[in-house]
Amino acid sequence: MRAVLDIAADHPAFSGHFPAFPVLPGAVLLDAALAAIQAARGIDITAWQIASAKFLGLVRPGDTLSVEHDAPGVGTIRFTIRSHERTVAAGTLSRVPGDSAA
Repeated sequence: MRAVLDIAADHPAFSGHFPAFPVLPGAVLLDAALAAIQAARGIDITAWQIASAKFLGLVRPGDTLSVEHDAPGVGTIRFTIRSHERTVAAGTLSRVPGDSAA
């Protein structure tokens, strides 16, 4: 599955995160990706946790972003966030132990 991440070039996080060289904070990037995954899969994202996340590149104002995600096994979702063809982050979600509301 794939979804476009819509993060405005004038998002307030850019202005406070390295004002002379604005970069999107990882927390904002992950939040957008989690919201897209939740919408696409129809899951309650609070029943999931970030098992791993790696930030591999910078996201600058105006970058076009997308998230690709798959579920290779029960209780696991892998995701990759890209800016055009460049991978900027990747990780894995896992279902919270004991939670069956996913």
